[in-house]
Amino acid sequence: MTNKSSRIKQNTELRQRNVAQRKSRIAQKTKAKHKTKKRVHSAGQAKSYKDLIVKKSCLTDTQYYVFWKPYDVLSQFTSAAGSSADTLASYVKVKDIYPVGRLDRDSEGLLILSDDGLFQHKLCDPRFEHWRTYLVQVERKPDENALEKLRLGVVIKGQLTRPAHVELLEEAPDLPVRHPPIRKRKNIETAWLRLSLSEGMNRQVRRMTAAVGYPTLRLVRESIRLSSKVLITLNDLEPGQLRVFNQSELAAVNVVKNRQAQRTIRRQGKSTTQQKRTYNE
Repeated sequence: MTNKSSRIKQNTELRQRNVAQRKSRIAQKTKAKHKTKKRVHSAGQAKSYKDLIVKKSCLTDTQYYVFWKPYDVLSQFTSAAGSSADTLASYVKVKDIYPVGRLDRDSEGLLILSDDGLFQHKLCDPRFEHWRTYLVQVERKPDENALEKLRLGVVIKGQLTRPAHVELLEEAPDLPVRHPPIRKRKNIETAWLRLSLSEGMNRQVRRMTAAVGYPTLRLVRESIRLSSKVLITLNDLEPGQLRVFNQSELAAVNVVKNRQAQRTIRRQGKSTTQQKRTYNE
């Protein structure tokens, strides 16, 4: 019990330092943005770059798709230099859409594709905490101590991960067979976890399970929570298939974008007020 309390205390202190560092970086970026010159609109009205993004994202012809990325496919439309891996171009023929976020080459599952820049910013920025849920096959069956460490957060490259939702599944999920199949070692069992994260560090899930002693064998993203009421899922897709957002998902996108636009307007209003005060002083 003492060891657990000590670990919780250490994790709390490390998390507080990470939060302080994150706030410092955000403050520096905000300060730099305020120094950026505003673009001048043709009508003579000053417009910032974010205003242009909001206007473009409010167009009615924006596109939103859910794609089941197969194993060994890059989350991009162009081939990587020196790589023989397949790309999205082999499966998706819709023009002018791009991945919102990414999945590693050896990961599978839900990938959103869109031409909406503001929506991409909202979904990928960790400050907005959109939960992503993964089905994770690991080597051996994790004990409760390992599961608790994953829930509290583990240290990856000197940074403590945010608290996660972790569930040990009693049965393997109903998923298509992977090609090629995972490599299994004789006499070593495997287990499945359902793991939800609100951040997206590089290869985070694999590094988390490895940190507690249970390497990841297969990783499938099954959902992304867009709002408290809307969960984007694969539905009945098969690997390599594409579907458009349904009505509830599109409605949630509009809510997300409107909230972000309002925040942008408020921030710009505050910035203008501060500039006026500085001028008057």
